[in-house]
Amino acid sequence: MGHHFELRKDVELAATPEQVWEAIATGPGIDSWFMGRSEVEPGEGGRTRLTLAGHVEEATITAWEPGKRLADRTEPAPDGTFMAMEYLIEGRERGSTTLRLVQSGVLGDNWETEYEAMAVGWDMYLGTLAAYLTHFSGRTAAPVSAFRPSVGGADRAWTAVTDAFGVAGPLAEGDRVRFTVAGLPPIEGVVDLAGLPTYVGVRTPDALYRFLHSSAERGDALVLGHHVFAVGQDPAQAERAWQDWLDALPLG
Repeated sequence: MGHHFELRKDVELAATPEQVWEAIATGPGIDSWFMGRSEVEPGEGGRTRLTLAGHVEEATITAWEPGKRLADRTEPAPDGTFMAMEYLIEGRERGSTTLRLVQSGVLGDNWETEYEAMAVGWDMYLGTLAAYLTHFSGRTAAPVSAFRPSVGGADRAWTAVTDAFGVAGPLAEGDRVRFTVAGLPPIEGVVDLAGLPTYVGVRTPDALYRFLHSSAERGDALVLGHHVFAVGQDPAQAERAWQDWLDALPLG
């Protein structure tokens, strides 16, 4: 039996409502902070498409008020599950904006695990949105993804990532990291998100790197979802390089 749910999140953003709208209502804007690759057909009745790991999820836009409100909804699956998203934008003083997100719908039998994953995942993605608008406003990124299942649990995954970063002890916001990925320029940056044991983010002058561990119920996977702003870098080549890096980590 399906389970109805509603999830709410707020985030304060150092950006104008127009800048926030561009980030949430266009494909290139969404690609600069969210997972996968997105396409948006503007206007009420238009379609949104999210492509991730070869899977495409489509939704219909149910509200389109530029600078104020955006909503969409997927078609119900045979088991009755569906997802609806609503973004509410409210301008503040000094060019800042409050973004309110409401995600609702019907989840399947494993709804508790799904709900927890979405709640924590949104903390990472909204933190990435804030970093994008603060540090890369006016630019768009190429999304780069990699995936490795069955990594032997969160502790083992983060130990391997921490060692690769050259950091002693648990990762914390503000830590400086330097590491290499074969075929790419050396990476030097700062840990800007530390939501362990689920996610870690590293910001460099030309990228937002995101590392996410899923629970055992969701495949015990280490997932990379990066946003590369560097001009001239081939996304396909970068994706291969990161997959090789991930596959080489001493995990399960």
